[in-house]
Amino acid sequence: MPTHLDDRTEHHSPKPAGSSANVPSSDTVKVTTPEKISGMGHRMKRKEDPRFIQGKGRYIDDVKLPQMVYMDIVRSPYAHAKILKIDASAALATPGVLAVITGEDLKKAGKLHWMPTLMSDTQMVLPIEKVVYYAQEVCVVIATERYIAADAIEKVKVDYEPLPPVMDPFAALDDKVIVRDDKEKKTNHIWHWEAGDKAATDAVFKSAATVIQQKMYLPRIHVASIETCGMVANYDKARGHMQIYMTSQAPHAHRTVFALVSGLPEHMIQIISPDIGGGFGGKVPVYPGYVCCAVASLVLGRPVKWIEDRSENLQADSFARDYHIDAKMAADKDGKIIGLQVKTLSDCGAADAAANPSKFPAGLYSICTGSYDMKAAHVAVDGVYTTKPPGGVAYRCSFRVTEAVHMIERMADIMAHELKQDPADFRLKNFIRPDQFPYKSPTGWEYDSGNYRGALEKAMSMIDYRALRKEQAEKRARGELMGIGISSFTEVVGAGPSRDYDILGIKMFDSAEIRIHPTGKAMARFGTKSQGQGHETTYAPTPAARRRPLARQGRWRHERSGPRRRRLPRTSWRSGRTTSSGTSIAFRSKDRQTSRRPSRKSPSPLTPTIRRAWKRGWRRLTTTIRRISRSPSAATSASSISTRGRGRSRSAVSSPSMIAETSSTR
Repeated sequence: MPTHLDDRTEHHSPKPAGSSANVPSSDTVKVTTPEKISGMGHRMKRKEDPRFIQGKGRYIDDVKLPQMVYMDIVRSPYAHAKILKIDASAALATPGVLAVITGEDLKKAGKLHWMPTLMSDTQMVLPIEKVVYYAQEVCVVIATERYIAADAIEKVKVDYEPLPPVMDPFAALDDKVIVRDDKEKKTNHIWHWEAGDKAATDAVFKSAATVIQQKMYLPRIHVASIETCGMVANYDKARGHMQIYMTSQAPHAHRTVFALVSGLPEHMIQIISPDIGGGFGGKVPVYPGYVCCAVASLVLGRPVKWIEDRSENLQADSFARDYHIDAKMAADKDGKIIGLQVKTLSDCGAADAAANPSKFPAGLYSICTGSYDMKAAHVAVDGVYTTKPPGGVAYRCSFRVTEAVHMIERMADIMAHELKQDPADFRLKNFIRPDQFPYKSPTGWEYDSGNYRGALEKAMSMIDYRALRKEQAEKRARGELMGIGISSFTEVVGAGPSRDYDILGIKMFDSAEIRIHPTGKAMARFGTKSQGQGHETTYAPTPAARRRPLARQGRWRHERSGPRRRRLPRTSWRSGRTTSSGTSIAFRSKDRQTSRRPSRKSPSPLTPTIRRAWKRGWRRLTTTIRRISRSPSAATSASSISTRGRGRSRSAVSSPSMIAETSSTR
């Protein structure tokens, strides 16, 4: 095979058919570097903290540009209403007000009043005919001062004709009131998705000795990060270049959306994500306020800043959960789980704006069989429009995995009580055994390794579970209440392969880059965006631990997220980024080109690699998640009273075209 095609192929370690990828584990931390280098296993000071504890972090509201103006938003007081008239004359007469932009203005400017969502649905930027949720953006005011804009929005008069709201997703399926009458199909039903074998599951339930059923509702919740969303858009008319500072967990995807909406090519859009005060999935979606801010800068040719307040953040930003679940579980006479049936209704709000891979409208909800071995399972999910804010973010989970875990663990508890078994013993009996790996779940997931029984037994030993149960019985006898909860889960961390995972066609993979400068200093770059997880501290020890010669070349510098000119996907949609970006830099660090040992005979502080790089210009070394496919990933599970588990990452193949892309602004 030609060597230049080596990075475009998947590599798998040879393994006998049917063998498990389980590897021996130990509680002992293996330290391979001296304390001076501070590789993995050593205590080290956090790299981010000095600027934060001194109050010198740089957030969106700290950005101040020459001639900058401010934007505020007029929002709807109705969940569903026709817009009859917008009168902005009083606002425009206010000293300091520069413009009032409505949906009609956006339409005349090039049909900018609609934008795509991350799930390839459409969402209004500013409405023209009607509003479809409370606090929806109606128009925006641009002024020279922030408080002038805030006062001016009170002077904008909007005449509404109220329409019946659609709050109940089950009632929405009756289609008596259509939320999105802009759609070709006049229905509130958005999509139907299912996984598993329905016929096999029905047959298993017919032969079951015990069947339980439970209806569950995971209510809608909203992210409440310390920092709300905000943006500074700066359009340079002379160069046709848009520079955007924004609170973005996904700057690469956001750049694509801005290109689709504005018509500007991606290489003329620069996204800068400075320090972010919390994300939790709430800063993944593209909100209408972002687009309005960018359009205002396009129109005025000046920097425009928009910072939402806390009320706006809680009223109209993206949500999580809002799943109505009806689940059934079947067990045989020995108390072994044999089947699972799940029907779920997803309340998507006024648009399907979930941050899920495009092939999975319900996210990774089908991993709902969890850590348990069963014969058959079938999962069906339907999405529906209601007059609520759109969204569906992965709040503290991985693409609807939290909803799946809640359901299966609740059903495990109910079945254990039905069979009069201890919940822990019931789980130990039904876990997938280590000798069953690699394991194919009834809904199509492949688990490569795990020791779920061992994880739970260790957690039980650490807390002396049997003694707690005895204490619980004694307290209940005295009329006191004491609860003991157990939750075991298998989660997908580090989504891949990219052929199955994409957002708006953007393949989901992570990458890392090491640059070795002529002076011997080394710099590592990542495609992730930290929102407080401590990426700079987490990633720094990895190169030193993988190859000590690299550590000798100088202090490692982690380049924080700045101008997004070169694509280094995927960025931090959610937790678990270390599994892919961290592994990527580990492979790159061990590359023979990067880590060749320095010559002991040479007095030069530069390694042979650096000396060659000095002659030919610095060497840029790049790797991506493709290299991870050479090493088996792990699917493990753990009890919540012990350590967090992680699901199968699966080997991934990234898109070469995305790696090679370099904008003309570079």
